[in-house]
Amino acid sequence: MSGHSKWATTKHKKAVIDAKRGKLFAKLIKNIEVAARMGGVDIEGNPTLYDAIQKAKKQSVPNKNIDSAVKRGGGLEAGGADYETIMYEGYGPNGVAVLIECLTDNRNRAASEVRVAMTRNGGSMADPGSVSYLFNRKGVVIVPKGELTEDDVLAAVLDAGAEEVNDLGESFEVLSEATDLVAVRTALQDAGIDYDSAEANFVPTMQVELDEEGAKKIFKLIDALEDSDDVQNVFANFDVSDEVMAKVDA
Repeated sequence: MSGHSKWATTKHKKAVIDAKRGKLFAKLIKNIEVAARMGGVDIEGNPTLYDAIQKAKKQSVPNKNIDSAVKRGGGLEAGGADYETIMYEGYGPNGVAVLIECLTDNRNRAASEVRVAMTRNGGSMADPGSVSYLFNRKGVVIVPKGELTEDDVLAAVLDAGAEEVNDLGESFEVLSEATDLVAVRTALQDAGIDYDSAEANFVPTMQVELDEEGAKKIFKLIDALEDSDDVQNVFANFDVSDEVMAKVDA
C-alpha cells in the first residue's frame, strides 16, 4: 500500500493549492450530503457524517458550505440531488487493477466519463467482480506525524482494533477492519492525537511494482478519472518505491 498511499497523501496536499481545489470541495460536499441523507443529520449518531465533515474542514471547506450540505442531505433545505454509488472495475497500464467509486445523479453520464478516461489513458473496463476480489474494505486513518512516533500511534489504537500502522513519510496510516474505523478514530481522539482523515477504503491485497514510466502512466489515468465530477474515489493496486516517486516528482 505504501507507494499508493504516499502518492495519495502528497497529491491531496497539492490538490488544496492547485486548480482542482474547487473540484475537491465539490466532492467533499457531496460526501457530506449523502452521509446526512443516509444516516441523518445528528453528528453524534452518524459517524460517517462526522468523518465527512472532519475531512472537509481539514481541507478548508467553508463552514457555511458544510452546513448547507448537511441541511440538503437531511431534507431541511431544498436543492439536494438523488445520488447513488456505483462501482466500476478496470485495468490500467501494466495490468494495474483499478476500482472506480462514483457518486452520481446520472448513471449514463458517469459510465460514459469513466469509460472515456480509461480508454484514452491506456486502461480498459472490466466486468463486475473481475477486479474487486483483489481488494479488501478497510478502515484507513491518516495521522500527520509531527512529533509522534509509530509506537505512540500504535499504543493509542491497538486495543481499538487497529491491525497495522504504516509509515508514509510525513504521516502514518492506521489500518483496521472497516467496522472498527470509528473505534480506532475515537481512540486517537481520546489519546489527543490529531488525524487528517478517517474513512473506509478499498485496500489492495497484492500490488504491482511500477517503474518511473509505469508510474507516470497510472498517475495520468487516475488524474483523468478524478477529473470527472461523478468520480468520488479511485483505488488501484500499484506500488511505487521512494526512488521512483522522487523521479516522478522531479
